[in-house]
Amino acid sequence: MSETQGPILVIKEKIGFIGGGNMAKAICEGIIKKGLSNYQQIHVSGPNIDNLDWWAKRGAHIYTENGRIVEHADVIFLAMKPHILPSAIVNVHETLNLPVHSKLFVSILAGIQLEQLTNVLSPIEDCARIIRVMPNTPMMVGEGCTAFCPGSKATPRDIQLVKAILDVSGVCKQVPESMINAIGALSGSGPAFIYLIIEALADATVKQGIPRAMAIEMAAQTTLGAAKMVLETGKHTAILRDEVCSPGGTTIAGIQALENGGVRAALFNAIEAASKRAAELGHKKS
Repeated sequence: MSETQGPILVIKEKIGFIGGGNMAKAICEGIIKKGLSNYQQIHVSGPNIDNLDWWAKRGAHIYTENGRIVEHADVIFLAMKPHILPSAIVNVHETLNLPVHSKLFVSILAGIQLEQLTNVLSPIEDCARIIRVMPNTPMMVGEGCTAFCPGSKATPRDIQLVKAILDVSGVCKQVPESMINAIGALSGSGPAFIYLIIEALADATVKQGIPRAMAIEMAAQTTLGAAKMVLETGKHTAILRDEVCSPGGTTIAGIQALENGGVRAALFNAIEAASKRAAELGHKKS
């Protein structure tokens, strides 16, 4: 499926996206920046051709008919909103000019299980090869955090290919499907939670008299630095926290304020709410 049968250095397959939104862009940018593919190999569809201008300017092939994606691409990312899936597949069926086989479908749809995907795709390709993926937008800057779960028909080579696509843009883990919603709540929704925290830290710093641009830059860098300390030192977060908290000092006073404000409980609730919503989306009828 690629230029070599060993590690995937260059992706030879044509890659398609049904849905050209932010997550599709993040995945594509990751592999393009690393030189695994190029925009001439990319095919994207959406209901409004004007909304695909970002892709057209970069040289990707764009369509309003989803069937063109299934015809032209070897790997097809289902990148629409979850509730759009049934109508998007109907459009594939209606605009497909010829029978297809040996296509790999990769779903990034929150909450939609492998069994549901198999049923929805069956009119297009019986026993379709499917891999379910939970990516996140930091893939655009090479710091993604993704998880994937292969369906029963996915081959070892399919898994290797999808992992290669995801690995180039950060951390990628294969997990059981039972973990996907919880991981999606953390890695998929988590960046928005972190942006809110950075914004709040910056606002609080502005209140102390620091210019906003400087406050945002320093809040973001502080967050980045703390994250790298966790990843590169291998120390437990509690140990790293204690290393900053001097007895009777400024940091422990701030920690007490955070605990009094219920920050820990709020983050518990955020992850639980996002995971629960993903499960609801999987059972929602369009």
